[in-house]
Amino acid sequence: MGERPGCGDDGPLRPGLHAHPSGGLRVSAGGPRAELLHKALTRGLPSSWWRAGQVYRLRLVQAHVDLQGRRVLDAGCGVGAYTRAFQEAGAWALGVDVEEDRVAEALREGSGPCFAVASVERLPFGDASFDVVFSHEVLEHVEDDLQALREAARVLRPGGALVLFVPNRSFPFETHGVVWRGRYHFGNVPLVNWLPAPLRNRLAPHVRAYGRRQLAALVAAAGLDVCYHTQIFPGFDRLEATRPVLGRMLRRAARLLERTPLRALGLSHFLVARKPAP
Repeated sequence: MGERPGCGDDGPLRPGLHAHPSGGLRVSAGGPRAELLHKALTRGLPSSWWRAGQVYRLRLVQAHVDLQGRRVLDAGCGVGAYTRAFQEAGAWALGVDVEEDRVAEALREGSGPCFAVASVERLPFGDASFDVVFSHEVLEHVEDDLQALREAARVLRPGGALVLFVPNRSFPFETHGVVWRGRYHFGNVPLVNWLPAPLRNRLAPHVRAYGRRQLAALVAAAGLDVCYHTQIFPGFDRLEATRPVLGRMLRRAARLLERTPLRALGLSHFLVARKPAP
């Protein structure tokens, strides 16, 4: 087992994006990674509020991975909502995030898990340090997704589990907004992810979305064995906040759809992979 790590909703954006003086966002070659832009393009900003959609995802994790007594790394922890949930479930949890202000907010919540500032592409931990590496909607934002997965594999002990949630290319909406005519437009934009890759990537250069086979191949290239892979629909938490009955109805319908082949159109991939024993 590697050295035990110490205490201290994401990775850096790709280059070429910067703030426009009008208050919008403009794309240009070679621009700096402005902090403002990073936060704008990786919305929503992580929240410590625990919602039904997060509870559902936590239950999925617990159904496939034993957390009790395990050392869990929350890679790209945001403000630490899942990190705390893992700790409460009996794990020894550590969260890392590249955003210093997010880590500071996580630490302000008080005692519990450890948090540190670190990039998921350059984890400051020894080999085989963790039993579980958890990555929630982070991989799509990093510069080098394969390198991030290789780092996750490196810090996992043999037999350890990688748990991933990432955007599904087959979902009918791009939920991170698009860049159109040099300006960034935030919101859920229909059918963008169904376009041919070159056009889709021009409209959404700030975020990836993954096909099923593409994601499985990427995980395999990092040296991990996929043991469970499905897709899940949204939790409709925001809708429920304003229209409670409709939000709950859609959530129930979504859970039923996840039991059918239509789950292929879900919002996110949920994937569990294991590091093979030597």
